[in-house]
Amino acid sequence: MSPDPGGKLAETPDMTTHILSNAHIYTLDPAHPRAWGMIIENGIIKELLTDDETDLGPGDANREDLEGKTVLPGFTDAHIHLKQYALNLRKIDCETDTKRECLQRVADKVKETAPGTWILGHGWDQNRWEDGYGSREDLDEVAPQHPVYLTAKSLHAAWVNSAALASAQVNKHTPDPQGGRLSRDRKGRLTGLLFEKALSLVADQIPQPDFHERTRAMRDAQTSLWEVGLTGAHDFDRHLSFSALQELVNNNELKLRVMININIQKLDSVIEIGVRSGFGNPMLQIGGIKAFADGALGPQTAAMLAPYQGKKDDCGVLLLTEDEIVQKGIRAARHGLSMAIHAIGDRANREVLNAYQRIRAYEKSHHLPLLRHRIEHVQVLDPADCDRLSKMDIIASMQPLHATSDMVTATRYWGERTRYAYAWRTLLDHQTPLAFGSDAPVEPPNPFLGLHAAVTRQNPDGEPGPEGWIPEQRISLIEAIRAYTSGAAYAAHQEDRVGKLRPGCWADLIVLERDPFSIPAQELTTTRPIATMVNGEWVWRRET
Repeated sequence: MSPDPGGKLAETPDMTTHILSNAHIYTLDPAHPRAWGMIIENGIIKELLTDDETDLGPGDANREDLEGKTVLPGFTDAHIHLKQYALNLRKIDCETDTKRECLQRVADKVKETAPGTWILGHGWDQNRWEDGYGSREDLDEVAPQHPVYLTAKSLHAAWVNSAALASAQVNKHTPDPQGGRLSRDRKGRLTGLLFEKALSLVADQIPQPDFHERTRAMRDAQTSLWEVGLTGAHDFDRHLSFSALQELVNNNELKLRVMININIQKLDSVIEIGVRSGFGNPMLQIGGIKAFADGALGPQTAAMLAPYQGKKDDCGVLLLTEDEIVQKGIRAARHGLSMAIHAIGDRANREVLNAYQRIRAYEKSHHLPLLRHRIEHVQVLDPADCDRLSKMDIIASMQPLHATSDMVTATRYWGERTRYAYAWRTLLDHQTPLAFGSDAPVEPPNPFLGLHAAVTRQNPDGEPGPEGWIPEQRISLIEAIRAYTSGAAYAAHQEDRVGKLRPGCWADLIVLERDPFSIPAQELTTTRPIATMVNGEWVWRRET
């Protein structure tokens, strides 16, 4: 059953008047950076309080003494795959230190799964495993009667067994699809590894959760996001995610402010019906057109200007050229649709920047709005390109945890180029708009882990040492928090309503027991909210 197209699509704020007091409030509004309390009416901040003014507001207001706790604007994950994240909560966690441990988790799942049923997992990273990639035979040994499909942490590779290949009718004679690769051994036999567009050869055969299962999974997953301080998300899943989100809105069950981006394959359809970036309501709106310029670092498919270290001729995979981006981007811009382009390698970023330069010129010459175009990831730049995003007002949508997860792999394959990898300091120094996210389920969606990574350039264990990895790219805590709040709001063209705590803004906020500005940076990894408010409603509180 599909969503009712005639269903309500309206904001449903908490109509209660809330008066919060006795709090250390960081508003992130430069004109009024601190407050002691606030009055919230109909889900919107009406007034900030600077001292003991609890007698203000109507007599039936809900008055709460926060006992000196810290309040921040709610965080927005500026790059997440909501449907995949929600469904992955039900899959095998393959993010293990050894391949053997991953295989054991598959074996354990086999014991509780009927033969012939698909076994799904996510999160493996061959760069963490001493013996590298797994093989089809490895999975055959532990799951001979179940098709197995395990996606890599990067989501740009998959590891499958013989039963999965047979179910998809993929064999050694199957050609590589355009933009993808089937890994083969020296005799041409399939190894069980799929890269980029080849994933769909098997993934398309997996029975998909129906509409109601997806909707329930996404509804339930909100709790895990609220409890880490997220009140908003920029979703990069596709139409199946969008349909579920609409159903949640219709049922007044969407309590996360979502901007959903649309795959470039749907550009013609979106233009045909006249949808523009920003269309929607305060809880669910249309973002930009998502495209992929290259692959990822993990499988070495990110497009590079020079070969990967130790690989004489391998420069990765370029999926879109400058001219192709310009053709699609200008057409989108003519119809009020911004672009959000995945680019990881330095060549891919250059192609995208060259294209955006031409698209900006077109917007100006044709008196079109200068749209909020973005580059997703921006993982490594050539030094000559570091100032170009700011010059064109292009948003760098980045994920701090990618740096600490990838530092060993990046150093191995990019060498000296890592000086400008995950270059938050350089980009901010050039005044580039910065929006932070997680790319969940690639990384955990916990923004406090991201804050720690941005401030220290260390993983939670303190590696690679006190100064962190490429320490000159560290940023301050307030800069990192802004990237998760006001920066993400700017990327969504919502900076006048979200990302700050000031009169007229939606009451999206989190309450913390500890002030993050007064604790050692290492303790950010264990910092969590005790309460989360969206639209003036307490959507989550820690159980005591």
